[in-house]
Amino acid sequence: MLMQGQFIQVEEIEGGIYDVIFDRKDEDINKFDQAALEELRDAVSHLNKVSGLKGVLFSSRKELFIAGADITEFIQMFSSSEEEIYQHIHKHHEIFNGIEDLSCPTVVAINGTAVGGGFELCLAVDYRVMSTTARVGLPEVKLGINPGWGGTVRLPRLIGIDNANEWICGGAEKKAEDAFKEGAVDAVVEPDQLRESALGLLNKCINGDFDYQARRTEKQSPVLLNHVEHMMAFESAKGVIGAKAGPHYPAPMQALKTMKKSVTLDRSEAIDLEAKGFASLAKTDVCAALVGLFLKDQHVKRVSKKYIKNATPISMAGVLGAGIMGGGVAYQSASKGTPILMKDINEDALQLGLDEAVKLLSGQLKRGRIDVPKMAKTLTEITPTLSYGDFDRADLVVEAVVENEKIKKSVLAETEDAMKEGAVLTSNTSTISITALSTALKNPENFCGMHFFNPVHRMPLVEVIRGEKTSETAIGQTVLYAKAMGKTPIVVNDCPGFLVNRILFPYFGGFSALLNYGGDFRQIDKVMEKFGWPMGPAYLLDVVGIDTAYHGSAVMAEGFPDRMSHEGENAIDRLYSLERFGQKNKKGFYRYELDKRGKDMKLPDEEVDALLKGSIGATKEISDEEIIERMMLPLCIEAARCLEEDIVASAAELDMALIYGIGFPPFRGGAMHYMDHIGMDNICAMASKYESLGALYHPTEKMKEMAKNGQKYFPQERDKS
Repeated sequence: MLMQGQFIQVEEIEGGIYDVIFDRKDEDINKFDQAALEELRDAVSHLNKVSGLKGVLFSSRKELFIAGADITEFIQMFSSSEEEIYQHIHKHHEIFNGIEDLSCPTVVAINGTAVGGGFELCLAVDYRVMSTTARVGLPEVKLGINPGWGGTVRLPRLIGIDNANEWICGGAEKKAEDAFKEGAVDAVVEPDQLRESALGLLNKCINGDFDYQARRTEKQSPVLLNHVEHMMAFESAKGVIGAKAGPHYPAPMQALKTMKKSVTLDRSEAIDLEAKGFASLAKTDVCAALVGLFLKDQHVKRVSKKYIKNATPISMAGVLGAGIMGGGVAYQSASKGTPILMKDINEDALQLGLDEAVKLLSGQLKRGRIDVPKMAKTLTEITPTLSYGDFDRADLVVEAVVENEKIKKSVLAETEDAMKEGAVLTSNTSTISITALSTALKNPENFCGMHFFNPVHRMPLVEVIRGEKTSETAIGQTVLYAKAMGKTPIVVNDCPGFLVNRILFPYFGGFSALLNYGGDFRQIDKVMEKFGWPMGPAYLLDVVGIDTAYHGSAVMAEGFPDRMSHEGENAIDRLYSLERFGQKNKKGFYRYELDKRGKDMKLPDEEVDALLKGSIGATKEISDEEIIERMMLPLCIEAARCLEEDIVASAAELDMALIYGIGFPPFRGGAMHYMDHIGMDNICAMASKYESLGALYHPTEKMKEMAKNGQKYFPQERDKS
């Protein structure tokens, strides 16, 4: 044994050939924190001292090769000055350069996922052999930075500029087949052949069959392009990458800019540019928000693990109601491997549910994500039924019938009688109290909410709602099923609207008040989309459904009359009375027609202004700043109330629920991060301008106290730069 560390072991395989093994002792995965990087530096130093060194293999004893850098250390590092970050990154480049400059050929055996710094290590090695089950990539732009340990330098020289632009600026992970096709790895083999193949390649390099020095020269030299080729390679990418990244995410364009300059330079100069680009991005507000989101997502995953500690896998599920939601739940469950019963009261409804699943699977087939046998197998996992006959086999059932308390109670009671003892019953209600619904059940401890968001197959969030009598066992089973469906479950307590809708409806309340004041819904939509929302409030209401919003508003007004009720008829009331329900019947604030792909296309409706007359104020000029303040304050204040009332356990879970549930702009980090960024003193001062508009704009006493004391929801995050 040449070296035995906490993270890395270096041992001799045979006569001058050594294995650098990544096997972190304290965790299930390998990652590069400062201690691990220093061990890697020591490993390189030990290898350089070996007399007669012939070759080095890099391998991992974990299922995952290396997950990259330890993101938990980023917040502390990024609180340093830009120059300090630059020096910090440069220090780590010495390690990766040291690997690339070893006096012998090197090969890496990529047995599992290698991303970020993990893949940058692979790029520093001469040759890469990859398991068919592994994935590789440089996802740093998703954290608001560019690769920092040589990714922008080595990858373009290996796979070409066009491919590298797509890999680095897109940040996607690549399957083994694609990585090999584009030249990022040199061989792809089955997992049981990986070590043998990697050692075989290493021996061929030692024997002179492969010129590893030529490979190194290629990675360290400028790319040979004339002026026109260079311009074409980057100018053509600029428009595509810029359009995809949008104006709020600077990292993809910064990475492109760095590569444009660095591909014409040698290694040392190119690395210097990469480090400067990294340090510059690390100080942006967007980076702070995105790194924060990554850490919050990790927190949510840890919380879920605690809930499912004693849960047992769901082997058979059921869904009641075969509408869009029920069909979506059935598809999602079956496509992720959990068979599901789908019940409705007539054949036509069942066919609609099956049609929804077929439509979604056909889309997957068309995009090449599944094959015909996979599609057929998924459909066989959905069992349509008109009776409760097989429901005694289900471990968990989701009720997804019409949003009516009386009907839901009746259906839930019937279902409970048909289920086996101990099985979990859930409701997909979006507004009705779980505690109220549980009064219809004999075993309310086995009942909770399981609120999916529409469309089910796309929206990652599931709210798991705890009623007054819900057991922890029921919560654990529901969280486990949500995770099995590929969703992010967040457990919340019962109240009108639960968490996400309770926070969303004040946002709609701010919108209605703006219209009453004389705001133009088209301007408001444009302003809020520019702010970062995927769609403006009028468009969102059309997508949610004006009828859904109307009924939801009534529930919220009953629950929180001081701030969520309104006098007289507002725009939503008027559109509902006119049966303009939004996308579902092709007319709401806008009108809708199907485009060539069969998707709803939003179009202006010349009739709508006249139809809304009397329910909105006379149009007046309102600044973009006022629109943003009047829209965002009610949402933020209600989010603070939810946290204070323990509707959600932490600010981190709240922010992730808004990101995953309603598309809160990720680059703004969630409502709580957004308030931290602005400063609670500024939030309260802003709200005071609108206090005459009512309780929606009145900060809580806790918020005022935070403003006075300079407190934050995430005190560990760095101050805005």
